[in-house]
Amino acid sequence: MEESLSSLKQLALPVSKLASWIAAGAMVFGGVVPYIPQYRDIKRTQNAEGFSIYVCFVLLVANILRIFFWFGRYFEPPLLLQSIIMIITMLVMLKLCTAVRMASELTTRRRAFSDFDLQYFWLWSRFIDYIQCVLAFTVVAAYITYLLIDSSLFVETLGFFAVFTEAMLGTPQLYRNYENKSTEGMRSKIFQPPINITMVLMWASGDTFKTAYFILNQAPFQFWICGLLQVCVDITILFQAYYYDRYPQKPSSHTVPSTSTKAL
Repeated sequence: MEESLSSLKQLALPVSKLASWIAAGAMVFGGVVPYIPQYRDIKRTQNAEGFSIYVCFVLLVANILRIFFWFGRYFEPPLLLQSIIMIITMLVMLKLCTAVRMASELTTRRRAFSDFDLQYFWLWSRFIDYIQCVLAFTVVAAYITYLLIDSSLFVETLGFFAVFTEAMLGTPQLYRNYENKSTEGMRSKIFQPPINITMVLMWASGDTFKTAYFILNQAPFQFWICGLLQVCVDITILFQAYYYDRYPQKPSSHTVPSTSTKAL
């Protein structure tokens, strides 16, 4: 009996390690997966209208700040690697979208980061302008972090802002659904691609897994609090889809042409 229990323990150890590696791999690369078909579709059609570059902006800011948070408060290496992979992914998407947009744009007027024109912020003509902006933001954030790294208040606030920024990606969709009293087309004012229920279910399952990973691996409290917030937003959007389909509401008279939300 004791020998069989010992054998089970010896077998359970590598299985547990394998499960841990699979979970870590899912955390690192899971967020990138939705962008692969989008990248292929944009490259195939040479049309980037179905993807919002503002998603890239939000995720670049969130993940750069998350990396600086790591210097003030250590967390799981897979979460750090996840941020690095996401930054690379967003830069790749930006490069493709910029090239496609410029190839199809008829105007000869070119916008540059060095113009410092807020009206055209994040709507520049060359990929190098986005790189300059990201580098400028990174340098400023790094300098401020270096000065205040010994302040626990600053470090905790930095971490919260980093993950809260990403967690809020679904709220424009939530608000737009409420304003329109409908989830038809799943479109919102800020971002572009239309969203369907299958995609929201993917968000909910992914955010649930992510939040469980945060809690089980004792990640800083900012991670799991904002993870729970993301799950709540996903569930609320699903409820809106069910409610407005079952009990159709009168469309708002102030509905404006809009675009979609969330980082997909």
